[in-house]
Amino acid sequence: MNLAVRSRISLLACALGLVLAGNAAAQAGQRPEVTAAAAELRQQVTDWRRDFHLHPELSNREERTARIVAEELRRMGLQPQTGIAHHGVVAVIKGGKPGPRIALRADMDALPVAERTGLPYASKATAQYRGETVGVMHACGHDAHTGILLGVARALVAMQDTLPGEVMLIFQPAEEGPPPGEDGGAQMMLDEGIFDAFKPEAVFGLHVFSTVQAGQIAVRGGPLMAASDRFSIKVIGRQTHGSRPWGGIDPIVAAADLIGTAQTIVSRRTDVAKLPAVVTFGAIKGGIRYNIIPDDVEMVGTIRTFDAGMREKIFADLHNVSEHVAAAHGARTEIQLPEGEGNPATINDPALTARMLPSLQAVVGAQNVFEPPLQMGSEDFSLYGQKAPAMFFFVGSTAPGLDPATAPSNHSPEFNLDETALDVGFRALLQVSLDYLHGADG
Repeated sequence: MNLAVRSRISLLACALGLVLAGNAAAQAGQRPEVTAAAAELRQQVTDWRRDFHLHPELSNREERTARIVAEELRRMGLQPQTGIAHHGVVAVIKGGKPGPRIALRADMDALPVAERTGLPYASKATAQYRGETVGVMHACGHDAHTGILLGVARALVAMQDTLPGEVMLIFQPAEEGPPPGEDGGAQMMLDEGIFDAFKPEAVFGLHVFSTVQAGQIAVRGGPLMAASDRFSIKVIGRQTHGSRPWGGIDPIVAAADLIGTAQTIVSRRTDVAKLPAVVTFGAIKGGIRYNIIPDDVEMVGTIRTFDAGMREKIFADLHNVSEHVAAAHGARTEIQLPEGEGNPATINDPALTARMLPSLQAVVGAQNVFEPPLQMGSEDFSLYGQKAPAMFFFVGSTAPGLDPATAPSNHSPEFNLDETALDVGFRALLQVSLDYLHGADG
């Protein structure tokens, strides 16, 4: 069954689930213990987030962040495991009553982006990435996710004696992808066995999102975010002086032609009426001097898809275009396609999403929870969803008065989180956790 059909079935399942389950949670409103915890921890969550924002670390380099997370969990009386998938931190809150097991995940890594927000706690950090010195910024909001999950952890620990079941806290490194040649992220945490002994009934996660207005939450059952694959292409020519290009083979011209032709893979060769797809070149590197035609040009990029068949066809088309366009210029190619394992599509379990939708509505009101379109962004949270039913939702981060369609987006150097998103994210994740754990007895 393809994902387009699955998506329609998912939406029907969500609607049916809501009819059957009713909207008792939304009518009842936010849990009083969530209201109390939010009031108590609001400033602390903000302080954590600002500290992480000021001290961002790239994927697989989250040493300080992981150390602080582990220290805070120990102060709560927990016994965190550290060093999982390099810098991952995991802890389990054991409730005083029997009940289900759930997992909550936050990612910790930042991006090679030089911040341009002008905030008093703006990052000035730099690091090495792909052989270059780069600025480092929490341009995707993982600092918010980490602060929110620490806050939820403290709230749950405070009610531990009356809490049914167990909660695994997953503070994950390298969601943005490990550096080339390294392993990391959700796959490595799973490979290292975080779910071997602790098998959750459900996994929950959130992401602050610039295309959603602050005060709103976006969620959908079924497919939510695209699969992501990384590729690299090297076009190999023959170096010569810039004044006599006929003396060599120009890989820069060949690479430019290749990039232009590759745009037809989606626009002319892919059935986008079925499901969307994207092919993007993200970096090009070739040459060092104005009057030397170099030996080679390296390009890296990403492919986004929702359907396995479309994914394989795009791989084949890009390989074909690269080889033949380069050959037409007398050049040759070295292609890694895909480069690494990539992320599968993020698919929210339809029944779980239908069950928890009233919990989200209880936090911000039913009118402020909506179903977003398919998102071409990718998340390795999808890998947890292959192990247990999962729900991932977006928390609005664009301030009132700004248009989410034009506000600086996630991954932008101007990405500026409206900090009311911290409060909404905290209350939503805590409400969802408590409603699931307490079930019919809540």
